[in-house]
Amino acid sequence: MSHFSFFNPISNELDVVEQKLFENINTSLALLDEASAHLIKAGGKRIRPGFALLAARMYMTSLERAIPLAVTLELIHMASLVHDDVIDNSETRRGADTVKKRWGNRMSIYAGDYILARSLAVVNEYNRPDVVDVLADASMRICEGEIKQMLSCYDVEQGLKDYLRRIQCKTALLISVSCQLGAMISAAPPQEIEALKKYGYYVGMTFQITDDILDLVADEKTLGKPTGNDIRQGIITLPVIYALRFLPDRYKFKTMLSQPDICRSETANIINMVVESGGIEYAYEVSRKYAYLAQQQLLLLPDKPEKQILSDIADFILIRNF
Repeated sequence: MSHFSFFNPISNELDVVEQKLFENINTSLALLDEASAHLIKAGGKRIRPGFALLAARMYMTSLERAIPLAVTLELIHMASLVHDDVIDNSETRRGADTVKKRWGNRMSIYAGDYILARSLAVVNEYNRPDVVDVLADASMRICEGEIKQMLSCYDVEQGLKDYLRRIQCKTALLISVSCQLGAMISAAPPQEIEALKKYGYYVGMTFQITDDILDLVADEKTLGKPTGNDIRQGIITLPVIYALRFLPDRYKFKTMLSQPDICRSETANIINMVVESGGIEYAYEVSRKYAYLAQQQLLLLPDKPEKQILSDIADFILIRNF
């Protein structure tokens, strides 16, 4: 498969990860196999495995030892996607039918549970309780982030701190853990493990903020899913929070956003109001600050080719259109 271009130096290892993903959903139940394999075939940028492998490559030449970790991280991410699509009632992801659309809610929940269980079996190969602890804590906090998002739908009173805490759990955490664990299994010095962990956190925050911007203004074909999904589901993102505060007619805007039927029928108008408020520019500015903080963490790492790649990724996330 084609990978995120920054991962070209580790493309052979990512091909192995891809193969191992299929091997790890090989069950005696044909339907479960089919549903799980469909999710893998839908592709993705494999960002979390990529970060783990790049972090590991800074400290060891052969990445064979890092492959199970990379597989584990993608399995955890995939399990969360299957469950997300049920919760969000999503029919397409990455330009293909979701598991939910093709096999229904019940099959999706079981497939997600199965994939998550497989991730635990894979990471157990390390016999490293500290690695399992980090993953278990991250998995719990990811669930907390999703629950917070669900409870905050159509809540027009939430502010910047609520939003940042939510996306920290929802997205930044697993990217942070990917960088952290890649360094941990490679016996990196503690201060460099911490720097990579923080780099991953700041890049993850940048990634999710730009994702939320793209949900409002991206080209649907490029994005691989319909735009305005967050508005329709009542998910209050950073550009919207800005508009809620600074739109001249913010009281009308608040009323619209707090009503599910209006969010669904007036999605385009709501997006236009967000754009007119300057919310998109504001969100980009916040994402730029996080990207800068990510770059600062890299100053604490040894000068290796992977360090430059990590720096380039932080820059690219700000300007991506998918």
